Amino acid sequence: MTATTSATGHVVRRTGGLVIEDLGVSLTGDDVDVVDGIDLVLRPGEVVGLVGESGSGKTTVGTSLLGYSRAGAHISAGRVLLEDRDVLTMHWREVRKLRGEEIAYVPQDPASALNPSIRIGRQIVELQQLRGIGTAGSRLQAARDGLAEVGLPNDDEFLRRYAHQLSGGQVQRVALAMAFLPKPKVLVLDEPTTGLDVTTQKMVLDTMAGLCRAHGVSALYVTHDLAVVANIADRVAVMYAGQIAELGPRDTIFQNPSHPYTRALLDSIPHLSQARALKGIPGRTPSPGRRPDGCRFNDRCGFVVDRCRTEVPELRTIAPDHDVRCHRVGEIGTWDINLGTVPDADPDRARDVILSVEGLTVFYGRKQVVHDVSFDLAKGEVVALVGESGSGKTTISRSVGGLHKDWTGTVAFEGRTLATSARKRTAEDRRRMQYIFQNPYLSLNPRLTIEQIIRRPMELFGLARGKEATDRVVELMGQVALGSQMLHYQASRLSGGERQRVAIARALAAQPDVMICDEITSALDVSVQGSIVELLEGLRQERGISMLFVTHNLALVRSIAASVQILQDGQVVEAGPVVTVMETPREEYTRKLLSNSPRID
Repeated sequence: MTATTSATGHVVRRTGGLVIEDLGVSLTGDDVDVVDGIDLVLRPGEVVGLVGESGSGKTTVGTSLLGYSRAGAHISAGRVLLEDRDVLTMHWREVRKLRGEEIAYVPQDPASALNPSIRIGRQIVELQQLRGIGTAGSRLQAARDGLAEVGLPNDDEFLRRYAHQLSGGQVQRVALAMAFLPKPKVLVLDEPTTGLDVTTQKMVLDTMAGLCRAHGVSALYVTHDLAVVANIADRVAVMYAGQIAELGPRDTIFQNPSHPYTRALLDSIPHLSQARALKGIPGRTPSPGRRPDGCRFNDRCGFVVDRCRTEVPELRTIAPDHDVRCHRVGEIGTWDINLGTVPDADPDRARDVILSVEGLTVFYGRKQVVHDVSFDLAKGEVVALVGESGSGKTTISRSVGGLHKDWTGTVAFEGRTLATSARKRTAEDRRRMQYIFQNPYLSLNPRLTIEQIIRRPMELFGLARGKEATDRVVELMGQVALGSQMLHYQASRLSGGERQRVAIARALAAQPDVMICDEITSALDVSVQGSIVELLEGLRQERGISMLFVTHNLALVRSIAASVQILQDGQVVEAGPVVTVMETPREEYTRKLLSNSPRID
């Protein structure tokens, strides 16, 4: 192994694979850094987790490895060395050949990378033709071998399918198979398991890690999910506001985090083994051009001193392979993983039922997808619906909310039987039961401003108008950690996490008694998730709001819910108090979900 000193004075260790030196990306036309001074080595067969909140620059770094920058930005400094060849100085024709062949990229939504009008088998064969891989006779067999390697069927029936005929996990593994077919040296994965259930997620992660180590591929895994990184990465780089705040071996980062930001992120994570009072990090990640002087985390840090506000800290080595960018490293004491632990919900508490579901049976056309499901929800209580994709969680929640009307059984609200369709329910019942959708890209009107979106329920239900409504909108935006400067933005200017917070604010604007939350935190940073959970918990305690919480995140269920319904193939296979189901599960399926859930404890 050799080492060089970068222009920033930081030692970069060369061990083969890919080396990033002093990487900088700036906004076009401005001297404003999006990311700067990034030094990182990706070693063959190693998975490096790149984590941080939205806006920290993770994806910018990941795409820079392919010599790419988004519209409105450009790579302004540094080198990306692949076997001593600088990707950033190559001719565009060389870079185009390198992408996918030597450095592969797997996007967050692989379905967008697959042609919906071409069958899966044909797409894999065409990829080989484009890359000049194999012969006409060998390409189909190579496609079969690639699918088998990622644990997918490789028969003619599967090869004839289109992308829309595959589950999310299958699409993700097809994308992995296509990425590995050219035998790349480096793999960049951009949030590839966001939104997948825990079983599918574990399958995809195990496949990816196994292929990287078997083929000696260097992998950069970009994500906001620290629990996933704790189970797959060899080393972890924590990014904040365009810089690496901490870099080290996985066990070091998760057992002895030394930067206040790393600790704050870890404190935001729910645990499977114990309930926690989740909290977000105060403030917001500063955008390029608005970053504070000195340490970029100083305005959100609980350990800040005057020096932090004026002097820029260097990324310095504090132990072998462990680097930290903090003036006070070594002065802020040790970190305790049990910080924030709270008692589990009391299974014997008194309950005042507000919503009851009896014998719910749901159909899609002639196909029965939910079978005789019954449960109830008390005032000020959270009931979680948990299961794999296709288990019926969302179908049940949509039926309860009146958004799917092809069902039988009874849904009663305060003892009154509700109509199957929301259109047939009273305006007051619709106001008191609000639904928050999983996908904020589809649930927000792209033509309206954020202010108009949030104030619409107030006007629709006669709750507020004029200045009173605007003041309430500003208050709600503050509660969901959005700045008032976004009032006149349209949804297209917001990130996915920001859009989801707008959707939550819109639901709260109706002053509901019951909120149906459909995977509302699956795309959020852990810190934002912590803030949202803290907000929801405050509403539950102060206003007695009840919640039906659909999720695949069992660790989050431990911290937010009082009881849980475990679903498989449209049936409840296990139900009861969260503490009972998670500590002494009776069913094999429940034990499987728990064992597949990523954990840091």
